[in-house]
Amino acid sequence: MLTLASKLKKEDGGKTGRASGASDSTHRISIRDRLLTKVSVSPLFLLFAGTCKASFPDENKLHHFQLAVSPDEGYYQSGRFQFEIDVPEAYNMVPPKVRCLTRIWHPNITENGEICLSLLREHSIDGTGWAPTRTLKDVVWGLNSLFTDLLNFDDPLNIDAAEHHLRDKVRWIKGVRSFIHHIRRRFNQGL
Repeated sequence: MLTLASKLKKEDGGKTGRASGASDSTHRISIRDRLLTKVSVSPLFLLFAGTCKASFPDENKLHHFQLAVSPDEGYYQSGRFQFEIDVPEAYNMVPPKVRCLTRIWHPNITENGEICLSLLREHSIDGTGWAPTRTLKDVVWGLNSLFTDLLNFDDPLNIDAAEHHLRDKVRWIKGVRSFIHHIRRRFNQGL
């Protein structure tokens, strides 16, 4: 089975890089962070430069970061939505844990930040769930697309938002635009 540790060990020519006395947990985190730097995190800055920006609350923990998504089209255009992404030790065998930190009126995101996105599920009945071949690039693409082409009113997690859209699309759009205006005002004020 290919894991982050085996991939990094192969890249380093078989050296593990473990300092004497380092715990297994520290070693695993170190391997995970080193590989994330080489394979996943660095390219994210270039790939989604226009709509997504990653930031690291603790630059020593690259497995825990935040992603700001600013859609450039669709209902949520000009909004700024903050996500927290935590890459578990078992990554690439399990998906990252993702939560939306920005309160939002969205059919696929609850007001508590839970997200309905197939590729974040370990076991998905539609066959589009997590697979070891997926990367953080796929996760970022999926989060970005939740505001455009993956916006799904037919299989919502936030049923109230989806039903509101079905009942009165015009008022729903006005509510989303008003909400985005409120978020941008708070962001510009530094709150």
